[in-house]
Amino acid sequence: REPPRVALVCGSGLGALAEELTEPITIDYRDIPHFPRSTVQGHAGRLVVGRLGSAPCAVLQGRFHLYEGNAPSQVVIPVRTMALLGVHTLVLTNAAGSLRPELGPGHLLVIRDHIDLPGLAGRSPLVGPNDERFGTRFPSMTDAYDPALRRLALALAPKELRARSGVYVGVGGPSYETPAECRYLRRAGAHAVG
Repeated sequence: REPPRVALVCGSGLGALAEELTEPITIDYRDIPHFPRSTVQGHAGRLVVGRLGSAPCAVLQGRFHLYEGNAPSQVVIPVRTMALLGVHTLVLTNAAGSLRPELGPGHLLVIRDHIDLPGLAGRSPLVGPNDERFGTRFPSMTDAYDPALRRLALALAPKELRARSGVYVGVGGPSYETPAECRYLRRAGAHAVG
């Protein structure tokens, strides 16, 4: 009925946010052409469109991972679909492992920067023919995470979440990191890993 302006990609355990939408329309990923299949437990594999407060919103209940056998170009299909629908604000969420003792369970990390280890090794969704609808061949990553939205998230986060900003490092998975890998990633400046 109304194109979404905001999209939220829900990671493990966060899909229940879709229940907050009013006038929801639910579509299974398998019914959306070219969407990969979500195979991770806790990722329902549904797109729910409705209103969250006053905002027309899309909630993606689950996402796709390289370790599920997807190519980087497949993993970004939902995000690119949202852009084509008119979404201008994208919120990505996930459950991640802390690399810092001050970031225990229940803390909220608002990402200010990232280290994309698969991307640095050539497993980037930007590899291949460039589609100008989604931006330039070499996008600036200086403010990949909108500074104004980060400030807003930190200001509005409930006190009990002990929100702070930090650096997220993405790895290929699906295994957890070894103690040596965690020490390495911590020294590289990362606060959380997934």
